[in-house]
Amino acid sequence: MSGSMDVVIYHNPDCGTSRNALALIRHAGIEPHVVEYLKSPPSRALLEQLLARTGKPVRAALREKGTPFAELRLGDPALSDAALIDAMMAHPILINRPLVVSLLGVKLCRPSETVLDVLPVAPNADIAKDDGTLFLRDEQVAAAEPRLAKALRDAGLPTQDLPASPGRFFSFRTLGGRLVGYGGFEPYGADVLLRSLLVKDSERGQGLGRNMVLLLLSRAFDLGARKAWVLTEGAAGWFETNGFKALPREAAPPAIAATPQAAGLCPASARLLSRSIAL
Repeated sequence: MSGSMDVVIYHNPDCGTSRNALALIRHAGIEPHVVEYLKSPPSRALLEQLLARTGKPVRAALREKGTPFAELRLGDPALSDAALIDAMMAHPILINRPLVVSLLGVKLCRPSETVLDVLPVAPNADIAKDDGTLFLRDEQVAAAEPRLAKALRDAGLPTQDLPASPGRFFSFRTLGGRLVGYGGFEPYGADVLLRSLLVKDSERGQGLGRNMVLLLLSRAFDLGARKAWVLTEGAAGWFETNGFKALPREAAPPAIAATPQAAGLCPASARLLSRSIAL
């Protein structure tokens, strides 16, 4: 068991993502120092330091849901970082969670699996989240990876554009190492095209696709994406249950419309859907 001060988690026990991250840290054999920040908020200097060490804009650490974000009009892009931190100090519920600190860095761990990025040891046995779905580990794979192309072909998904794709592709495994699927995205500034998403037939119906999408959105957010787009023939309803909204094909921004998938690989009958990305 590692010493408790090796890892610090700024935790809200009422938050499922925070509880899951804490469970995953403990599953790795680490007993962290747990700071319930609503009871013991960090000082302003410490908060500023933590947010700077995440490498993300201050705004990325603001929580909207269940907070006074709207009434304080914190969506105003003209507000300075200092003004946003003023609001966080006055209303600690605005600090998104969980923030995890280790020797490997500081990370806002949403979804909870991203805590693995800053843990010095990785768990190697399966464990379920609060909702009963399994935690997943994503690993980047080359677009030219033959197993990726074969899995996509077997699922009836396009592969012709893989060699030239600017995308990032990932395999998804349970913590115990079982391959459950693949997925990827192509980043175009603030927009990102999700693509090549598949859950193995033997792993369907367990909520793993949602966890895969959340990880993909988080990785795209890290690269600056704030809006995700997807083209699909048969899975529009599934994407809608996961926060996407259907839009007419002509609503795609130019960079998305110009992708090989939108320009020809996906049939005209494919539906366009979109959702904003926030941690």
